[in-house]
Amino acid sequence: MENLKIVILSGGVGSRLWPLSRKSRPKQYLDIFNGESLFGLALQRNIELSKDFIIVGNQDNHQLSKSELEKSSVSYQEIIEAVPRNTTAAIAFAAFAASEEDILLVTPSDHIIENVYAYHNSVKEAVALAEEGYIVTFGIKPTKPETGYGYIEANGEDVLSFREKPNKNTALSFLSAGNFLWNSGMFCFKASVLLQELRNFEPKIYETALLAWNNANDGRLNKEDMMAISSKSIDYAVMERSSKMKVVKGDFGWSDLGSFEALYDYFKRNGNIPDENGNMLIGSNKFIKFLGLNDTILIESQDALLVLNKENAQDVKKVYEDLAREDSELIR
Repeated sequence: MENLKIVILSGGVGSRLWPLSRKSRPKQYLDIFNGESLFGLALQRNIELSKDFIIVGNQDNHQLSKSELEKSSVSYQEIIEAVPRNTTAAIAFAAFAASEEDILLVTPSDHIIENVYAYHNSVKEAVALAEEGYIVTFGIKPTKPETGYGYIEANGEDVLSFREKPNKNTALSFLSAGNFLWNSGMFCFKASVLLQELRNFEPKIYETALLAWNNANDGRLNKEDMMAISSKSIDYAVMERSSKMKVVKGDFGWSDLGSFEALYDYFKRNGNIPDENGNMLIGSNKFIKFLGLNDTILIESQDALLVLNKENAQDVKKVYEDLAREDSELIR
């Protein structure tokens, strides 16, 4: 896989993991995974596949990425966005930075993958399909009726449809059907193929992103050019419209750790055992006892406490958004 480049998207904030995740240190840089960060783990599991990396981040956090990268032996190119414009722009910049025939493996920096051997096998399968001109997405075999993920309806390697995050009853019907997979947000494709599809479906985004790239200074994009690019996810812009899609089923212990429920499940499997009523403490060394409570998570940071029922983990984003509207110090 000599022409494989690893693209790591590192611009997310991780608002559903507030108060641990902040603008100044988003969740992908928190060293709470046995002393490692999610960004560092993403480097480690991909370095066996390629030592050629493209890192797409933003001006607020790229130094955090750089400190992790300097510990590794990878060759990397940084792309620094002045303002976030969603995954379509970020992935387009990575494709512009590559050669036309390069295969790009695009992965967020804030996911956990527990079975690296199985992950590598899935990537090799995806690269073979990408070499044939397909755009490959990774679908994860669901283990529960998750409402926080999008789904892929599949028939073998063929993508039949993409589905939005469902309600509980719809998620249950997806599990019963047996041919629905969680949408991992990871992709593999030839740079030229992705750019041609983007040009076909979203010519304005393609043109404004290309202009921004051409005006970039050593990978650093300016704000004025960035603001001209429509903010759109790659799923909406390309993946849900392309006839070149294939899916590789991944069974490698994946989670996007996008909520405290997901973090709870991960910590539970890795030694942070909840009490007899399913309550868990995260981020504190204090003695805390839960009385009359079930499936409650208490999260402590230096300046904030958050207490929630595990089932309400997706609602944390609303707290973050409220604080953002107030321009609160608590999210910085």
